[in-house]
Amino acid sequence: MKRILGLIMMCILLAVMPAGCSAPETSEGTGTSDTADMENNTEKEIVEMKMTVSGTAVDVDWEDNESVAALRDLAGEKPLTIRMSMYGGFEQVGSIGSDLPKNDVQTTTSAGDIVLYSGNQIVVFYGSNSWAYTRLGRITDQDTAEMKDLLGNGDVTITISMENK
Repeated sequence: MKRILGLIMMCILLAVMPAGCSAPETSEGTGTSDTADMENNTEKEIVEMKMTVSGTAVDVDWEDNESVAALRDLAGEKPLTIRMSMYGGFEQVGSIGSDLPKNDVQTTTSAGDIVLYSGNQIVVFYGSNSWAYTRLGRITDQDTAEMKDLLGNGDVTITISMENK
């Protein structure tokens, strides 16, 4: 009986050991990588989140936070078009159509700032204001006068989309 149990145990060990011993090594553990993986990585295209204001492309330095990640997910499904309305003589405000995660902090904004308000509205500033917002990004290729020209002459539409770089 002991001999049969011993043989059974040995068979089980032999059946399990080759699977464990022959597992492929990953690049994480060995510092090497599979050629096919390298080829796939070089073929991947870089996708960026882009924004236009009434058809005018603007450069945006997006924040690295969960609100921007959620906005990126929304824009990844299809371009996100938001009708904006002038408010207070210093900003354009528009409903995103869904709630995003928010982490509001008392902030003084300036022209070019893009923020999340109440978790479901995007605000783009051409002036300044102080309030509790979640920062989303900043338009970097327009100065204060250009921001006022772009946003200060009536309601606009912004489009946020994912595009290959």
